[in-house]
Amino acid sequence: MKRALIIFGIVAATAALIIFNRVTSKNKIYNSFTDVKKGLFEITVTNSGELIAEKSIDIKGPEIVQGNDRGRGMDMHAMDLKIQDIVPEGTIVKEGDYIAQLDRTSYSNTLKDALESLKTYQTNVEMKILDTAVALNNLRDDIKNQKYIVEEAQITLEQSKYEPPATIRQAEIALDKAKRSLEQKKKGYTLKVAQTLAEINHERLHLSRGERLVNDLQEFLAKFTITAPSSGMVIYKKDRNGAKRKAGSTVNPFDRVIATLPDLSTMLSKVYVNEIEVSKVKPGQNVNINVDAFPEKAYKGTVMTIANIGEVLPNSDAKMFEVQVKVDGYDPVLRPSMTTGNKIIIKTYNDAVYIPSECVQAGTDSIPFVYAKNKTKQIVVLGESNEKNVLVEQGLEPGTTIYVTPPEEPGNFKLVGENLISVIKLRQ
Repeated sequence: MKRALIIFGIVAATAALIIFNRVTSKNKIYNSFTDVKKGLFEITVTNSGELIAEKSIDIKGPEIVQGNDRGRGMDMHAMDLKIQDIVPEGTIVKEGDYIAQLDRTSYSNTLKDALESLKTYQTNVEMKILDTAVALNNLRDDIKNQKYIVEEAQITLEQSKYEPPATIRQAEIALDKAKRSLEQKKKGYTLKVAQTLAEINHERLHLSRGERLVNDLQEFLAKFTITAPSSGMVIYKKDRNGAKRKAGSTVNPFDRVIATLPDLSTMLSKVYVNEIEVSKVKPGQNVNINVDAFPEKAYKGTVMTIANIGEVLPNSDAKMFEVQVKVDGYDPVLRPSMTTGNKIIIKTYNDAVYIPSECVQAGTDSIPFVYAKNKTKQIVVLGESNEKNVLVEQGLEPGTTIYVTPPEEPGNFKLVGENLISVIKLRQ
């Protein structure tokens, strides 16, 4: 009994395999033919891309304004800023809402040093004023005392008018010396006042610069808490290498954009076209767009701009040129960074005759031909091609059934259309 079951199973499996092979063989035969078609034929350049907003507002980190730009001295050095915290990408915000927090550590240390220097400047000014007050007070006492000496010398001279001439002369000399000493002390006092004022102003200048630096640092650090300049959806900024700026990323002082608030009413599809095909792309060409997130939807667009300079993208050796395509109309479901498929329509032919490119064969003489179901080997004059099909300018009529792949016995097929060889060679 067991042996009979095994034999029955083998027979059944063999029968199933024979049936499968026959079905497969029929499918292969069915799939090896196609008909020559006539209708709309498009030459296209197809590439993937991503959506970006045509217009957007940049959310920037604080700017370091140098002293020459503001008419005052600054002692702040430009350093990279680290994003300590940022709201999730896609967050809807209103004007003034919190966006991000930058790391204050480096500039907080700078502020601490500036505050210490400011205390020193304040102390220097106070000491200079105090020292000046003492020094000038002493000089004023000297002048006052000298005036008394002049008065005494004047009295002595007046009292010596009855004295011998020599005594009178001595009194006159003493008065003259006293007066000249008084004038010297007055001039010395004036010079000392000017000197001390210059020194005080010099110290006050340092103090003023220190105060401005502290104020600027405090204002600067207050801007480390980033808020939304307007309402919108937060989209992270991408670096040149395509990496998004997020928590932990650094912001260059010369590129301070942390995130953007895109205007979602007008969207662009940013596409990169290789250097071989970019010459075909022109502004104004129509584009068929699909969005991976919404495969059931189809969009239309128009080529707006084409980059003049190519760039090498990651994982690509060829130069790629950025092409911006404006998406027609408005759809609220579209968001920046969504992946798109873009078919740029280079040229359109109406009522064109075309076949799949894989149907075309060629011998050593490079003369193209196809195998027809009527057992003929038809020479064809071909035109332009797209990703799948090629135009047939001469040699085939619409509806003709041809082989997709070469038949099993191609030697049994009769060559026809030899009159087209001269036309083909003229084009080669």
